[in-house]
Amino acid sequence: MLRTYADLTKFGIVIFVLLSGVAGYVTSFQIENAFDWHHMLKSLLGLYFISSGSLALNQVQEWKLDQKMPRTAKRPIAAGKVKPVAAGILAFAFLLVGVNLLFEISPTAGWVGAFTVAFYNGLYTMYLKPKWVYAAVPGAIPGALPVTIGYAANSPDIFNSESIYLFLIMFLWQMPHFWTLAIKFKDDYAKGGIPVLPAARGMDETLYQIGLYTILYVAVALAAPWFVHASWMYILVVLPFAFKVMQEFFRFYKSKGTERWFAFFMWTNISMLVFLFVPVVDKWSFLFIDHN
Repeated sequence: MLRTYADLTKFGIVIFVLLSGVAGYVTSFQIENAFDWHHMLKSLLGLYFISSGSLALNQVQEWKLDQKMPRTAKRPIAAGKVKPVAAGILAFAFLLVGVNLLFEISPTAGWVGAFTVAFYNGLYTMYLKPKWVYAAVPGAIPGALPVTIGYAANSPDIFNSESIYLFLIMFLWQMPHFWTLAIKFKDDYAKGGIPVLPAARGMDETLYQIGLYTILYVAVALAAPWFVHASWMYILVVLPFAFKVMQEFFRFYKSKGTERWFAFFMWTNISMLVFLFVPVVDKWSFLFIDHN
């Protein structure tokens, strides 16, 4: 039962969502203020409910499509383990609870959360994904907004340099992440009639686009000192990870997408968390390091 619930709400993805929310929350928190664990946990609980509800609703929307693709045919609704109506009730209940919690924390967080769900389950799932080869690009917007929701829990100023940096890291990361998976499972997407880049435009165009967004992603990470406070952690951690991501991409590209896809995929994922949390660790390092 727990496994079915975890699969329905895509718990693995939700973990990434919550980690990004933590990065946004702690980055926006003002050091001079008293820290309130209840406030932070309530923010993350709201983020948990809207992300779980949105991902469950996505499966309600796409269960017939999921049945056509071997990679997704074992999902709970597609496999007949959960009725679409039951999953839909759970999804909407979670969304209502999550949005309500976020509005209690911060109106800005509430509105960003509501926009995220509307964009992902509405515009992206229903219109962009089934029709457009490059749907992953606008689809990355709701995928990047959890970090903004976390930031908005403490600050309504979500258009400052810190918040923009966090958003850009998550936004740009998603194209290499998704299109690398799409190369691996392009036959599945073709069976489902989804016009993903590898199936619709071929390997050369896909690798070109992956390379373009990987370079932009790494460039934003290297430009972190112009967005956020960065010192020794920047040199010690960001530079090696940026180098490793580019190294793995060139190996992947050299093989025409046939080798080391998983190494590149994992390094982009790990680096995303590193690039999000380096400013956090740098900001709070004074708690652990005596500068006197």
